[in-house]
Amino acid sequence: MTTGTTPEPPAAVPLLDLQALVVAVRRRRRLWCAAALLGLFGGAAVAVLLPPPPTAVTKVLVTHQSDQPNDPGTLIRTDVALLHTTRVAGEALRSLGSPERPADFLRDYEGVGLTNNVLQITVAGDSDAQAVARARALADAFVADHVRRVEEAAAADARALLDQRDRAQDELAQVNEAIEEGSPESGPGAAANMESLFARRAELTSQIADFGQRAAEARVGTPRLVAGTQIVDGPRAVPHSLPGTAATNAAIGLVLGLVLGLAVAAVGAVVADRPVLRRDVAAHLGTSVVAELPRGPGGPWRRRRTRAARARLVASLARTVRGSAEAVSLLELGCARTTGLLALDLARALAAQGPVVVVDELPGTRLAGRRPKPGDPPVVSGERAATGSRQGRRLGVGSVSPGATWTDLPGLGTQAVLVVRAGHGSAAWLHTVARQLAEQRVGVLGAVLIDPDPGDRTDGTLWDGPRTAPRGPAERTARRNGAGRHRTKRPPVCAAGVPDGNQEAR
Repeated sequence: MTTGTTPEPPAAVPLLDLQALVVAVRRRRRLWCAAALLGLFGGAAVAVLLPPPPTAVTKVLVTHQSDQPNDPGTLIRTDVALLHTTRVAGEALRSLGSPERPADFLRDYEGVGLTNNVLQITVAGDSDAQAVARARALADAFVADHVRRVEEAAAADARALLDQRDRAQDELAQVNEAIEEGSPESGPGAAANMESLFARRAELTSQIADFGQRAAEARVGTPRLVAGTQIVDGPRAVPHSLPGTAATNAAIGLVLGLVLGLAVAAVGAVVADRPVLRRDVAAHLGTSVVAELPRGPGGPWRRRRTRAARARLVASLARTVRGSAEAVSLLELGCARTTGLLALDLARALAAQGPVVVVDELPGTRLAGRRPKPGDPPVVSGERAATGSRQGRRLGVGSVSPGATWTDLPGLGTQAVLVVRAGHGSAAWLHTVARQLAEQRVGVLGAVLIDPDPGDRTDGTLWDGPRTAPRGPAERTARRNGAGRHRTKRPPVCAAGVPDGNQEAR
């Protein structure tokens, strides 16, 4: 009976990798920091170059005939709307003797309802004195307009009530006349008719008294409303502090710039789809990340750590090259200068056991055109290496960046170590590199990640075989005896399972 291992189903790929997104946004800190600084300086510049005009503020207490404690603010919103009318603006301009058009004056002031009965008016002007005068004139015009509307409404109510009283008096006169002209005949019908006339006269008399009283109350309530509508806080100039305004605008600009920069960085990271984490780079290249190397200048402590990391990396690559029977090359993606310096260090480490020749195929002949230092290994270009007959170990240095000549890569070495800068190449281009190296029969020994994220804790190792440890004495014994081995020797090129260009790259 034969036993086999069931291949594990591929893990579901999330639609949006939040960890990769956070790392990509953090690596673009120059972008969103620059946007935040731009917003900071922009807000401060706006406060300095475009200062607010002189402004005056006043408050008006507005009383309404239908005021209610539970009013949701409808009446004061109506007052605000009436304040922004050309009638009120025109009255204020006439009192000031200004030739300005009311429609233009409407843009210079605004009203806000602070409570159900308090209206705040803010007016701008060319100077503090003009702003104060405008605010007073506008408040007086609004109060006069409100008083006129209240008096007109009260007069209309009183007039309507008096008209109804007059009609009732006319009818009462007719009833009285009918009673006086009543027939002296006695009988049930005449008695009932006279009784109805007397009842109607009493009803009309009551209505006349009621209409007169209501008309008087309408007139009496008007003075209370007129006296209640007044300016409770006189117009005064609003103090303006340039440092305070600049600080406020700068803070607002800083927040807006930071938010905009973070949004642009996040959208750019999602659209560009440039792998940053070790696991993503390894998955898209089809090879494991064997080492990392920081990039860029830093403090003295960081330089020491970088030099120590570079020394460990060079020693590890030297052991790999010495253990390989075939020529090995370093192929860069987004880090040509770092790869060239790494190749020189590697060549110096290999020169202790024999002559080494560095074949330079980097864009622009970065190494072949430089002035050699004492003790440096010889560096030749690809053309000179093809025509020359130098003896010794060959160490190729090339590029797999866009525009690279793929057919020249086997001449640099049949084994390659990829030196990739994190976040430089897109996922689709990493797939292209893996497929092209597989087609050119160039074995990939691993990838060196340049400028990794310091907070990256993902695993950049690709597995080929069982992913679980032995679970018992029998299984461990079988593994020690060689039985049950189902780990197969994989070729150097780990391009299997890499989707082609028509498939979606995540």
